[in-house]
Amino acid sequence: MAATKPNKLGQLLLKRKLLTEEQLLEAVQQQAVTGRFLGSLLLERGWVRPDQLLEVLGEQYRLPVTRLGEDAVERSAVAALPLKVAMHFRVMPLRVRNGTLIVAITNPQDVRLADELRASLQERYQIETVLTTEADIEQALKRHYGVGAETISALVKEPKAEEGPLRLSVGDEAAVEDIEQLATDASVVKLVNQLILEAHRRRATDIHLEPYRGKVRLRYRIDGVLRTVDVPPTIRQLFPAILSRIKVLSNLDIMERRLPQDGRASVKVGEEKLDLRISVLPTPAGESLVVRILPNRMLLELKDLGFRQEDVALLTTLADAPHGLLFVTGPTGSGKTTTLYAMLKTINTEIRKIITIEDPVEYEMEGLTQVQINPQIGLTFAQGLRSMLRHDPDVMMVGEVRDVETAELAIRIALTGHLVFSTLHTNDAATGITRLVDMGVPPYLVVSSVECFIAQRLVRVLCPTCKQEAPAQPGVGRRAFRAVGCDACQQTGYFGRICIYELLRLTEPIKDLIMGKASSDAIWRKAIESGMRTMQQDGWEKVAQGLTTAEEVLRVTQDDEIVRVTGDEDAS
Repeated sequence: MAATKPNKLGQLLLKRKLLTEEQLLEAVQQQAVTGRFLGSLLLERGWVRPDQLLEVLGEQYRLPVTRLGEDAVERSAVAALPLKVAMHFRVMPLRVRNGTLIVAITNPQDVRLADELRASLQERYQIETVLTTEADIEQALKRHYGVGAETISALVKEPKAEEGPLRLSVGDEAAVEDIEQLATDASVVKLVNQLILEAHRRRATDIHLEPYRGKVRLRYRIDGVLRTVDVPPTIRQLFPAILSRIKVLSNLDIMERRLPQDGRASVKVGEEKLDLRISVLPTPAGESLVVRILPNRMLLELKDLGFRQEDVALLTTLADAPHGLLFVTGPTGSGKTTTLYAMLKTINTEIRKIITIEDPVEYEMEGLTQVQINPQIGLTFAQGLRSMLRHDPDVMMVGEVRDVETAELAIRIALTGHLVFSTLHTNDAATGITRLVDMGVPPYLVVSSVECFIAQRLVRVLCPTCKQEAPAQPGVGRRAFRAVGCDACQQTGYFGRICIYELLRLTEPIKDLIMGKASSDAIWRKAIESGMRTMQQDGWEKVAQGLTTAEEVLRVTQDDEIVRVTGDEDAS
């Protein structure tokens, strides 16, 4: 419990030279007007850091201080303190020891807190308090009680044993009507907002809500990897209302539960606008929901994506050419569109007319004319390309080449004095060439129009706060680092992603092989002989630079037979 304070907070901060007398005077004057806690005012102004304030408060009130990491909270403590109590007092239970419940608090001035907590508990515990930061409390409440737990608790009453899980039949019109009304309820709206906001805060690109028999699983895709998010089990009762709310947002049919549906919506987070792509898929346990979060604006440069300086210069030169065709290849989610937009950004000036046709339009960029395809009304990539030509473009970007008609159109447009960017779904750069030929594009059109193929994958970047040097692994180089995990990276050891890539230019030897309809393996070997670095070699170089780990490189690439054949394992 809080002890008497021997010194005032401001004097302790001055003594430690964490605050100036002018700053303290201004904050005290504001405190006199607002009646707020002095520490909160100092944090708002950025004059002290949370950890500095925490340490001084611990000294002032003679309380132990702690930071709430993954292992700081025991399940027995969470079970001892009901959700409503923890949320109401904004405290976090940590441990139970010999009849004493140890609770983390943020306001040591509340001398009645321990008594009020004790009175709120069903079992009798003595209360012992330790100090922590408000941010730690918020994260711990979400981690151990679940995202949106407070809202779910307010909405849901525990079902009686004989009621069983909530079930809706397809023809249950009354239930559908109730769900539709609940979907506009302020608390359900708040809960959906919390799920989206928390996903954005954690840098998630996708939200997965998956129903199973008697439960619902929530997962966020963060840095390309799915992570399960704790939610209260009672969310199962609210799942139909959550689903209906998201359907309402994206103009989908809330009564249709037998067919897949796709929609889109836009939300605003602070000053940032987010585009949402919603996909609903029927399953035996209910409809499964995936929400893709697309930032409205993309400000990355090529150098920020992981391209070496010499390749940035080359791509900038190719992007500035008056005509030609550049392909970026890779599977879904490998960052192809981001790379294309980074290249477009380098040439987006007033003297160029740039038009894109995509499915969907993922980023908004001022200065570009952006078109989204709609096959239901006949607006395909091929039809869009024909129409775009009548708008006098200098540069065109085609979201994806899916068929021979689109491929030949893009190539012929490049041959008539336009610069064209596009993507293909292939595993490596050399396979992009044979893919075009297999589609039915004549080899002579490929060699006369295409400038280069870039194949890429995304690997997670080591968290700069907690990464540690580790023994080097064979083929990686002399230096290597390992992922550790901290609060900054949500205990994953990684923060953000970067691309590993290979860049294949169509040199004369490569063009000769294409005209001879050589295999992709033969083209790849010739490109290696000409100096191309494979994706895996680029990955090993980034491992040696301390940007990522060998596990990440191996996760997204296959064993590189060419590297072994050429004996180039230690290139990095």
